[in-house]
Amino acid sequence: MRKLRENISEFLASPDYKEIRERIRQLRFPLTKELADRYLFQFLKWRIKYISNRNFLVFLSVLVGIICAIAAVVLKASVHYIEAYLQNDLNLPYKGTLYFVFPVIGILLTVWFVKRFLGGHLGRGISPILFVISRKGSKVERHKTWSHLVTSAITAGFGGSAGLEAPIVVAGSAIGSNVGQMLHLNYRERTLLLGCGAAAGIAAVFNCPIAGVIFAFEVLLEGFTIPAFIPLLISAATAAVVSRVLYSGQLFYLITDGYQMSSLPFYVLLGILCGMISAYMTRMTLRIEGKFEMFTKHFPKALVGGAMLGFLIFMMPSLYGEGYTTIQALFNGDHSSLTASFLFSTIDDNVWIVLGAGAAITFLKVIATSLTLGSGGNGGIFAPSLFSGSVLGYTMAYGVNLTSFIQLPIANFVACGMAGVLSGVVHAPLTAIFLIAEITGGYSLFVPLMIVSALSYFIARIFEPYSVYTTRLAKKGLWFQQNRDYSVLRSMRLRAYIRKHQEILTMDMNLEALIHVVSHSHRDIFPVLGPENRLLGMIYMDDIREVLFHKEQYPNLSVKDLMKKPRAIVDMRDSMPTVMECFEKTHEDVLPVTEGGSFKGVVLKSDVFTGYRNNLIRQAQELS
Repeated sequence: MRKLRENISEFLASPDYKEIRERIRQLRFPLTKELADRYLFQFLKWRIKYISNRNFLVFLSVLVGIICAIAAVVLKASVHYIEAYLQNDLNLPYKGTLYFVFPVIGILLTVWFVKRFLGGHLGRGISPILFVISRKGSKVERHKTWSHLVTSAITAGFGGSAGLEAPIVVAGSAIGSNVGQMLHLNYRERTLLLGCGAAAGIAAVFNCPIAGVIFAFEVLLEGFTIPAFIPLLISAATAAVVSRVLYSGQLFYLITDGYQMSSLPFYVLLGILCGMISAYMTRMTLRIEGKFEMFTKHFPKALVGGAMLGFLIFMMPSLYGEGYTTIQALFNGDHSSLTASFLFSTIDDNVWIVLGAGAAITFLKVIATSLTLGSGGNGGIFAPSLFSGSVLGYTMAYGVNLTSFIQLPIANFVACGMAGVLSGVVHAPLTAIFLIAEITGGYSLFVPLMIVSALSYFIARIFEPYSVYTTRLAKKGLWFQQNRDYSVLRSMRLRAYIRKHQEILTMDMNLEALIHVVSHSHRDIFPVLGPENRLLGMIYMDDIREVLFHKEQYPNLSVKDLMKKPRAIVDMRDSMPTVMECFEKTHEDVLPVTEGGSFKGVVLKSDVFTGYRNNLIRQAQELS
């Protein structure tokens, strides 16, 4: 036996074994990939022959819904397991003090994971998904199918003050996008599956399929029409059912008898306050995260932000984690979590302390969230918006009830406050209305929910014209007002519409040579190029028409004398909406296109319009 072991060890160390192992490594994986591609090609041929696009998308929407539901359940279970272990199973002295340390550990672990496995690039929030839809053909990176689940579970599980909704939306979008990429679907179909993943993620997390569908339409799928509802509904419903089977339980429990007409003025007041708080949350989020961008080192940034977050949680434990436990307590009329503090454990519970704590937590939640995300943690603004809205609604109703002027139903105002702040922050009033109605069961509150959400959205738009997701993109010039025209234009690529220009002029050409070129062309503009194809100027037919009939000037004029600075130049990297803006401003029909100063050709307005019309027709037919 000993001799056998020696022979085996000698063989494993020999060059022959190393050569065999290297050949297997080189042959096996390409062969596997080649077989997979061959089977996929055969499947796609069969699919195109026997299954229509519409039916195939319905099947894929079910598949995406199942995968997203499993991802959502894994994420929720992971966070709850970590929270339960740290809060209940971990028996250490000075447990309250550790609430200062837990968020720091969570953010440091998240930063380490991102640096170790993702090269320091994660792309937090839904803004990158919007950018991918508009500029990258809805092709989401493959790692986002799992990276956001891991990092958000670590961040939120250790007490990071952020929600899980944005990570599951990103993961669901990535799942839908990558399924579309793997099956070689076109841009429109990929984008629809991306939306199916986002809707399924929301539906699985909150058990609210209708809100998931509306969220996908309001936030992600601009320009899509009614036929897209079917895959979205199926995907969201599938995810809700699978999630309910694997992870049962209602998020919130609300018992309400509806609303009273005498309370309507106070719902109006709540809507106005929610709109102002929403604008504050959007601005504060961007401002604090902008401050953290000045840090060049990741771990010092995590330590600074984590320490500040830990101090806030130590002062006000209700800021710990998502805050859903506090929301349920407020629904039940229990405000003890608002006045709790590890520092002031014997604090008096009087009405002024309740009102002060409620107001302070409403404003501090967004700061805690911004510290979590800015310092390197992962999560979203969805849950913090619901939390701040619930505290605002409770504090307002509690304060009004102290006056004995009227007795407001506190649970109703907690629910409407959640909808109001979410509507103003995300700029999605319909999502807010149906989400709160579904997760609380407060369907009899539709009128107050509509009043508060609409007013909050209107007020927030006055101060912040863009949502928390699109403000960053808008400041970088990467976002346009949502409408169908821009949606279609953004799907078009300038490179596909460039025409090569054969009639090229140089500065040293005389007028006779210029006339020879013009007489053999049907164009109205002629580029003048220098060394390395550099664009130096343009000759416009309208400018030289009069000179052509004065032959006595031919010997004295050259192209250099007649050329002018281009009225506008389009860069190869410009988006098609930018190109159309150039056409509108200059009233030109033809524009030169350059790349790094080098002339590449011209783009015609008529070609862009033809492409736009063809895209509209194609999009109308793709889902048929």
